[in-house]
Amino acid sequence: MKRIEALRIINDLTPDLPVVLTCAATSREMASVEDRDNHFPVLDSMGLVGSIATGLSWAVRDTDMAKVVAVEGDGSLLMNPNVLPTGGFLAPEKLMLIVLDNQVYGSTAGLPTYASRLDLGALAEAAGWRVGRAMDGEGLKTEFTQLLTEQGPAVLHVRIEPGNAANIPKLLVDPVTITARFTRWLTTRIEGARTPIA
Repeated sequence: MKRIEALRIINDLTPDLPVVLTCAATSREMASVEDRDNHFPVLDSMGLVGSIATGLSWAVRDTDMAKVVAVEGDGSLLMNPNVLPTGGFLAPEKLMLIVLDNQVYGSTAGLPTYASRLDLGALAEAAGWRVGRAMDGEGLKTEFTQLLTEQGPAVLHVRIEPGNAANIPKLLVDPVTITARFTRWLTTRIEGARTPIA
């Protein structure tokens, strides 16, 4: 499965969930699939998707929103692996980190990452995360649906093929515009989803 195929599936599974996307090829490819208000591509900030999504998961903890979804790459996760022990320690109930693992840095000519010798799912398990694994589109759908119903931080470790989709334009939208659009969407969604206090 190629990255863009995984992103199409994730897009179909998350029409009403906040989706935080790692920088570069992942953000560009998702924007080519669909550019929605609930997408928050973190441009030029490698390694911060998990941290941002952890904070957002606290913001939605008393709502009926199932999860905050973060889409991360193996290279980006390894840039900030601290997100795993932090998530395991804080144990936010509504956090799902999808790691699209192709064992290379997609934006630097396919240089190998440490993921060729490390099992990122095992690292997440050791840090206290619930972990699902997928090797293809059907597995991605099945594991996503299962993890969506479980409380606590979850990692969905998805093995994908190396390589970027061809002819994908750069994502040149002003980050301030992206942030304002996502904030408006999330604020409206939270107000509509907050569980009334009895």
